[in-house]
Amino acid sequence: MEKVQLIRDRLKTAQSHQKSYADVRRGDLEFEIDDWELELPPELAEVHPVFHVSLLKKCVGGLASLVPFESVVVKDSLTYEDVPVEILDCQICRLINKKVASVNVSWRSQPVEGATWEAEAAHDGQVSSPLSLQFHSSLR
Repeated sequence: MEKVQLIRDRLKTAQSHQKSYADVRRGDLEFEIDDWELELPPELAEVHPVFHVSLLKKCVGGLASLVPFESVVVKDSLTYEDVPVEILDCQICRLINKKVASVNVSWRSQPVEGATWEAEAAHDGQVSSPLSLQFHSSLR
């Protein structure tokens, strides 16, 4: 019975520590009516300016991750197509019996930090760069 009591005490201690860590990060949020009404430019007049609080996400990137509205063409379906601008880097992953080529692509509406690794075949011929010429010769 002593071991069971010892285990229970340690569990309570661990739970207490977890609760204190969680309480420090958790804060009370107070909202008022019309707090989440967006100020949209005239081009987006079709978008409803009020949204549900459950759609909010924590902003991690800061001001550097904001996309200038002028660089994005929004379609009638309220979507946009991002265009690759430049290949920043190339890599080849060797699997058991084949090579997989990837390129690090910089996008028109994203800062350089927003570059993503994509399959090389998806961007073949769309973006030219000196890296792509070297990359194709290294695949052979």
